[in-house]
Amino acid sequence: MDWLSDPGYWASRLVFTRGLAAIYLIAFVAALRQFRPLIGTHGMLPVPRHLARTQFRRAPSLFHLHWSDRFFAAVCWTGIAGSAAAVLGLIDRLPLWAWMAEWAMLWVLYLSIVNVGQTWYGFGWESLLLEAGFLAIWLGPADVAPPVLVLWLLRWLLFRLEFGAGLIKLRGDPCWRDLTCLHYHHETQPMPNPASRWFHRLSPRIHRLEALANHATQLVVVWGLLLPQPVATAAAVVVIVTQGYLVISGNFAWLNWLTLVLATSVVDGRVWEAVLPVQRPPELGAPVWHQVLVLVVTTGLLALSWRPARNLFSRRQVMNASFDPLHLVNTYGAFGSVTRTRYEVVVEGTDDPDPGPGSVWREYEFRGKPGDVHRRPPQVAPYHLRLDWMMWFVGIDPRYGGRWLPQFLRLLLEGDRATLRLLRSSPFPPGSPPTHVRVRLFRYRFSTPEERRGAGAWWVRTPAGVLVDPVSLDQLGAG
Repeated sequence: MDWLSDPGYWASRLVFTRGLAAIYLIAFVAALRQFRPLIGTHGMLPVPRHLARTQFRRAPSLFHLHWSDRFFAAVCWTGIAGSAAAVLGLIDRLPLWAWMAEWAMLWVLYLSIVNVGQTWYGFGWESLLLEAGFLAIWLGPADVAPPVLVLWLLRWLLFRLEFGAGLIKLRGDPCWRDLTCLHYHHETQPMPNPASRWFHRLSPRIHRLEALANHATQLVVVWGLLLPQPVATAAAVVVIVTQGYLVISGNFAWLNWLTLVLATSVVDGRVWEAVLPVQRPPELGAPVWHQVLVLVVTTGLLALSWRPARNLFSRRQVMNASFDPLHLVNTYGAFGSVTRTRYEVVVEGTDDPDPGPGSVWREYEFRGKPGDVHRRPPQVAPYHLRLDWMMWFVGIDPRYGGRWLPQFLRLLLEGDRATLRLLRSSPFPPGSPPTHVRVRLFRYRFSTPEERRGAGAWWVRTPAGVLVDPVSLDQLGAG
């Protein structure tokens, strides 16, 4: 059964698994740092309430067996230790069964988190990490020849990811068809980074070329991923370059980074061996039991691929959906529509016991999303600021905050320390929370060069309304 393995991809597997482990590490760190105010026992969307109404078979998770904030933290720390060991290559010399157990552990732990994460874990890159992580289980350690079928499943995943994103754009917003979406996108994307303003200021001709290059990559070049070498490597390099472009122009958590990592698995191993200080072991084997197991897994994943494949060619294509509770084969896509105007949610508080026209309102500053117009947009990706992202959605439609936004305001009024740690700064000293908070909506746009030179501002904002009138803790009630 030697035809089921390909030693030539030894270095490709090395690059892919190290990169995937790094993404796992970031994901577990983000979960540990943010879970208490988001989904903790006393958070905005508490896990215990979710577990009470969710069956295990619909959302498998270790937390169905036991829940406590301390146990969740232990799961995160275990994931951090395991993924750090994989990043450092400490597991590469393990026996095959132990190496598989290590990657399976990472997958089970993160699946357990995603399946209780609710709104905060509804992003497409969560399922993408789980699907890629499941495939990594079967790749094998350093002394095992990489299985051909798993390498092709990785190509299939990358193809669905890119082609699905291209189709959803072509079927969605007309601005993708007339090549004008990038006139707006760099300014209105969820979380701009330090370079986004520069990209926004590029000429309309360059913006049209950006959109055209996106279509060419996601709708044409991706077919090369399914062809023999060296065509597949050339297509993968194009994907890597385009993802790098997205990395430097915006903050999309680990979506672009993980897509780039997936593309490294398609690159011919001889390329990596030529540019990296690595040496392939002289003997690479593959036990029969492992090859049989890979055959079984591949058969199951191909069967599960039917619905995602059908979705690609459906007129009612959906984005970022999982068709099974284990997130084994999913559908992806982003920015099927592009907003033309940027609206930002601004949360303010006052210590006035009876707010009126003369009250002084002070603004909370978030870590990543725009607030202070003089603050340069920060670089946060591949880290994921979940609250900041959801605030962007609330700016588009307040209904996105229907379940958790009142609880967020209640925690601010209580001066909850864990919630305040989600923010960059609070205008109120520790132990002295505001008496009232309110939520306002502002229209934001990047400053012109003249405005930037004059006032030193990155943004210009104008009031656009009030989402939540002044509210006190008594009015919100207990959590």
